[in-house]
Amino acid sequence: MSNEIRLAFAHPRERSEAMAGPDPMDRISLRDHIVDVDIGAFQTERGQMQRVCFNVVVEVRPLSDPIDDDVDRILSYDRVTEAIAHELAAERLNLLETLAERVADRILLEPQAMRAFVRIEKLDRGPGALGVEIVRSRKTALAPVDIGTEEDAPHPRVVFLSNSAIAAPHLTGWIDQLEQDGIPAIFCIGAPDGEAPRTGHAMTQRRIDLLAIEMNAWVLASKDPRCVVVNTRTELDWAMKNGQICVWAPSKIVLDAVDGPAPHPRDPVALAAWFAGEMQARKLWIIGGTPPETAPVPVRILPDDQARL
Repeated sequence: MSNEIRLAFAHPRERSEAMAGPDPMDRISLRDHIVDVDIGAFQTERGQMQRVCFNVVVEVRPLSDPIDDDVDRILSYDRVTEAIAHELAAERLNLLETLAERVADRILLEPQAMRAFVRIEKLDRGPGALGVEIVRSRKTALAPVDIGTEEDAPHPRVVFLSNSAIAAPHLTGWIDQLEQDGIPAIFCIGAPDGEAPRTGHAMTQRRIDLLAIEMNAWVLASKDPRCVVVNTRTELDWAMKNGQICVWAPSKIVLDAVDGPAPHPRDPVALAAWFAGEMQARKLWIIGGTPPETAPVPVRILPDDQARL
């Protein structure tokens, strides 16, 4: 076996040594760190925990002063496992490649870290291990995103519209008012009137009920061009920062949530309340509907025949 082939399957530590430059750096490594993860692009992987193995090597800038046996002066192993745990908790992902990129980027935010070797493998998808390995250096790592303080983050107004509110003659006037006050607005809706198909199977029924809501989201979008249907957190964050009024299509965020919402899609007001909490909304407005039993944000109830919000 050639040395290149051997290194391709060797532990990332050996690869880091082989790629060392004239001034080798110190290294810390994490070997065979196995976590149960819900990850994967295939439908059969959704909702199924599978073992995922992490091997990570971080090249760190050597300290010029004595360590003095002080843990605060080195890059702790805990920071590597915390980077993994943080990215696993952020959202459900489809691709190992995405997870590896995010883990490497988070590790490289540490001031001592100069280069990260990240190998991630699925252990339960076949007779062998299926995985990816990436190498990222500080000079090529994504720049840290300045998320600001909690006070700086957008706190939208989430507005639930019943079907009667969607059809109301005041809809355009409500959107005018929301657009003028400068507070980001996100519309939530339920399924259209009428019975959705029934499958008798919980997982498929949940998908159908979520898709019914999304179908109705496009109905609302057809009423006014200012209403843009969005389904990802990235789009929502961009929209809130750029004054765009959104209609939430819930499937992706609901299905990708690490701790999914307790409300069923057939209880759209409760689902909207859960979403308002996730978005740290300042208030949930319900037009033409009844309040949920509990809500993580203040709730205001309005009739669907009221012209002024």
